[in-house]
Amino acid sequence: MEIGVFTFADTRQGEEGAERRLRDLMEEVELADEVGLDVFGVGEHHRPDFAVSTPAVVLAAAAARTQRIRLTSAVTVLSSDDPIRVFQDFSTVDLLSGGRAEIMVGRGSFIESFPLFGYDLRQYDALFAEKLELLLHVRETGLSREGHGVWPRPVQDPLPIWVAVGGTPESAVRAGMLGLPMALAIIGGEPERFRPFAELHRRGAEQASHEPPQLSINSHGYIAETRQQALDDSFPYVAGAMNRIGQERGWPPMSRQGYDAAASLRGANFVGTPEDVVDKILFQHEIFGHDRFMLQFTIGGIPHDGILRSIELLGREVAPRVREELTRGGTGSRIAEPAADGDNAEHVAGHRRAR
Repeated sequence: MEIGVFTFADTRQGEEGAERRLRDLMEEVELADEVGLDVFGVGEHHRPDFAVSTPAVVLAAAAARTQRIRLTSAVTVLSSDDPIRVFQDFSTVDLLSGGRAEIMVGRGSFIESFPLFGYDLRQYDALFAEKLELLLHVRETGLSREGHGVWPRPVQDPLPIWVAVGGTPESAVRAGMLGLPMALAIIGGEPERFRPFAELHRRGAEQASHEPPQLSINSHGYIAETRQQALDDSFPYVAGAMNRIGQERGWPPMSRQGYDAAASLRGANFVGTPEDVVDKILFQHEIFGHDRFMLQFTIGGIPHDGILRSIELLGREVAPRVREELTRGGTGSRIAEPAADGDNAEHVAGHRRAR
């Protein structure tokens, strides 16, 4: 399994804003590369509380400061962008990085880019489908619709393109039918409820005669030496960010009780010790059989030192143990049945001891 991190580069109140946040982000990607993580993702937003509006520019800077780690957007809001330009930008990142670039396309969780670039929000779905088709056409042929060459060409052939999916089953089917890997965001609720998305993705690929495409599970998290420290240190920042966004969307306020519950084995968030995170990744692997796992540590402007420590623990303690367990026990079926018994912690622990 590939293990990595992604960030929306949340800015921190009372500091130097976007300039400081981008300097810190470069330290984060350098450390992720140093500790052996597989992939680093940067999201696109057009709001004052996030520092990155052009992931390819940031990833190009990261390419010059890293050696091995793969570099992806997380996500590129394709509906309000030019697919030809997106391909050129990430081909350039691919060349600068020696073949480590990826594009993760999605429709975005915010809508600010639509009026900013003059698009009609009523065409939210149609724009994405149309532009994804053109992006794939450019990747396959090297030409625009009108037959003009699109340059430069990337090192990788084909340049990897992932589709990010939130809560829309049709999006999972479409990614599968196109033979594209899918990044499934799970940031709330019980992960077992998302199992149908993985199944739809796999079945879509089968129906279109594609090989089973890769699946990534993307979630929120924070890692510290003790579970209490992880919860205490991260909650004020996560709650502040989620409640701010919740006021825009009508969500109820995040409670500490709910946050702690989401950090349990069957919850959505990976907040706790390295051992907690290992157990939870393995538990979810039994549900999804996924090929990649990515965590977002930077929600709400969590202090930089804590983010660096989480990255270090993920790379030096969590990732090696997960890989060891999966190698020892094999990957099993791609979509495994979830645990039937209620005591899932004991189920996972027993499963690991049996190996």
